[in-house]
Amino acid sequence: MTEILLVLALLVFASVYISWRAGRLDRLHIRLETAWEALDAALVRRSATALELAASRLLDPATSLVLAASAHEARTAGGDERELAESNLSRTLRAVVEQPRFRERMAGDEVGAELMADLDAASAKVLYSRRFYNNAVAVTRSSRRRLLARLLRLEGHTPMPSFFDMDDTPPEGLSSQIS
Repeated sequence: MTEILLVLALLVFASVYISWRAGRLDRLHIRLETAWEALDAALVRRSATALELAASRLLDPATSLVLAASAHEARTAGGDERELAESNLSRTLRAVVEQPRFRERMAGDEVGAELMADLDAASAKVLYSRRFYNNAVAVTRSSRRRLLARLLRLEGHTPMPSFFDMDDTPPEGLSSQIS
């Protein structure tokens, strides 16, 4: 009788542990989806701010055109193309903002100062959101690689999450504010 109770207790313990692991994996996937939505919103906000800057008539026409094209490409890119498009926008923003005396010219104009503040905030948000998302991907992937999760297929039919790799280096002047 003692042996039966011991086996039964072991089965109950194993069931509770497996249920806990499955619940944890589910929560990690929900966290991952939330982190992706935050990153997506930050990327859209940054491209919208870049488009506003391009349309502000504060830049020379060639710079406005290059910035608008890059922001539009980042906004409309999908799938695997998005990482490259967002990286191109980051490089374009750095090239625009790091022009000699660019920040001083923008600070001298009320609209320009507001746009630069918005751009700095959007760039910082992209940087932090991408870090948070990639951290969530790393934790989820680690949890999915555990033996129990693989044997019992606790992830269900959810695809393995992938990192979002892009150049998110902010324009000069903002990088000193971010650590």
